[in-house]
Amino acid sequence: MKKITMKKILKLIIMFMIISIFAFGSTRSIASFNTLHLGWKSDHRQEKIEGLASIISSFDLIGIQEVMKKDEVKKLTNELKAQTGIEWRYHISPYAVGSKKYREYFAYLYRTDRVKLLKKGKFYPEVDRGHNFMREPYGAKFQMGDFKFTYVLVHSIFGKKKTERQLEGMQMVDVYDWFKEEYDKNNKENIVIIGGDFNIPSYDDAFSGFLKHSDMIVDAIPPNQKTTIGKSGLVSSYDHIFYPYELMQGWYTGRNGILDFTDNNYREIRKVISDHLPVFIEVNTVKDEGE
Repeated sequence: MKKITMKKILKLIIMFMIISIFAFGSTRSIASFNTLHLGWKSDHRQEKIEGLASIISSFDLIGIQEVMKKDEVKKLTNELKAQTGIEWRYHISPYAVGSKKYREYFAYLYRTDRVKLLKKGKFYPEVDRGHNFMREPYGAKFQMGDFKFTYVLVHSIFGKKKTERQLEGMQMVDVYDWFKEEYDKNNKENIVIIGGDFNIPSYDDAFSGFLKHSDMIVDAIPPNQKTTIGKSGLVSSYDHIFYPYELMQGWYTGRNGILDFTDNNYREIRKVISDHLPVFIEVNTVKDEGE
């Protein structure tokens, strides 16, 4: 089989994304995407920016993980503007988190005609909480029409042992409660959505307490949906978007999923773009009160 070129991959992605617009009318899309070392030196750095922009342009708001260089988010935002002819903005965490050898930023990119940033982000404070996170979750508040919510981003440790990932998963209850009760103290109906790369599936026992929360937390992404890209196919169910079922009644349309842009070019896509697929949910801008 003839090896596909990087230019051909980019062209395929752009062609694919032209027909893959999700949110329209009175609905909006919220996504999460691990962009795999965005900003690191690479022979395909420009192709990566162009490919990511083509993918991200399908959404209204996206939270991204593995941002290694702040300037790369600015480049990505400018590429989004160039490709779509629409104004895009970004919000990035004020500093990188992680270990001494490996640190990354969290960032959001959003269409300004459909999304407003209401409140800049904060990191989940680990003081007196055991310092259980390699990278503390980060959350900011947004508005889409009448829908207001706090969107928290997570990139859990992979580590040498699964137990390290599970320990972080077990803390999601505290993360959710802090962003609901402390980040937005004056709003008793604060809706908190948590998205990211958790490095374990949502059916793992680590999330059992979180999914039993009184707000009825649910993962919008089907539990067996594979979201990571191996060399010959999709492999693991690591990316999730958790939301409070009761509080989202009338807001959440029930539409969710992944955006698979690989076109079976798994090995090449991993090399140029990312080893993850974006996951998304769709919400109403006006609450659907039903009959």
